[in-house]
Amino acid sequence: MREAILLAVAALVLAGGACADGEASRTKPPTSAGVIDSALPMEEALRRFREGRSEPTGLRGGAPEREALVQAFVAALERRDTAVLRGMVLGAEEFAWLYYPSSPMSRAPYELPPDLMWLQMQGQSEKGASLLLGERAGAPLGYLGHTCGSERTEGENRIHGHCVLRRVTAEGDTVNERLFGLIVERGGIYKFVSYANKLG
Repeated sequence: MREAILLAVAALVLAGGACADGEASRTKPPTSAGVIDSALPMEEALRRFREGRSEPTGLRGGAPEREALVQAFVAALERRDTAVLRGMVLGAEEFAWLYYPSSPMSRAPYELPPDLMWLQMQGQSEKGASLLLGERAGAPLGYLGHTCGSERTEGENRIHGHCVLRRVTAEGDTVNERLFGLIVERGGIYKFVSYANKLG
């Protein structure tokens, strides 16, 4: 019963866009979140989530500039290089130590447990990555540039949202597409928070 309530709350919060970018607003939460004890203090929930995971000193991989990150994303997508794409998005260790603690979702009034927040983000990112590989990978994208419509500070993180990629299609049309979700900047390194997008 507690799990069902948590999932319902998380779905409503994510639908409001508080967790990620607007691209996550239509995604329903996974139905099998595992056992999550909503009575746990957030400190204990985070401690348990971190168990067995190594604390990173900073974001690993990524790029030193936002434009460089997006260009690397485009190149990897054109090559259908899934290994490179995986390396440019937040991992569980980075989420646990560098992203979650300063996220508004970890504090009142939301207090979303790290297990559930990570599950939500992973579900959205995996769905987005699958759409990218199915609809945009393996061919030139005709990349022209990108813009991000919002920025905010969360602790040591700078979050870039509502990012749009501008490209020329094979038919010669110039289009703007939301092909990835939030970008996090920390310590001079940029990575994707997720690959949630507007293709689906």
